[in-house]
Amino acid sequence: MTHETTESVDELGPVDWLVVEFPGSRFRGEIAPALDELVQAGTIRVLDLLLMKKAEDGSLDVYELSDLDESEIGTLRLYEAELAGLLGAEDVEAVAEAIEPGSTAALLVWENTWAAPFGSAVRRAGGQLVATGRIPIQALLAAIEAEEASEEEEEI
Repeated sequence: MTHETTESVDELGPVDWLVVEFPGSRFRGEIAPALDELVQAGTIRVLDLLLMKKAEDGSLDVYELSDLDESEIGTLRLYEAELAGLLGAEDVEAVAEAIEPGSTAALLVWENTWAAPFGSAVRRAGGQLVATGRIPIQALLAAIEAEEASEEEEEI
């Protein structure tokens, strides 16, 4: 690895991925403007994006940005040159198993550019990430609802 490559990797923010599923293949591209806003604001950088359509019979069609028309992806085509092709066949197969027949799914890999300066500072200071996690929004909402129900019971 060259010094230039090491330096550019050291400046990266954390990289995350997610899969969102649209039952009944109701994906109509509404997420593209929201994703575009995050990119334009410098919050994230899209590294890879695939759309998958799983038919009722279980067959799978996989689309990269270059395969889709603007009505499906909006302005995301502008970032096509930045895509790194990080997703391999094994990744696609794993996601395909997780999505329900008759659904469309989007598999997104992004860099959290907002966190890059902090991550670089930690690495320069000799620190390293030892744990990370994510609380699903459904779990957070359930906890809030449980707390509210508990408070209501106490009032009675």
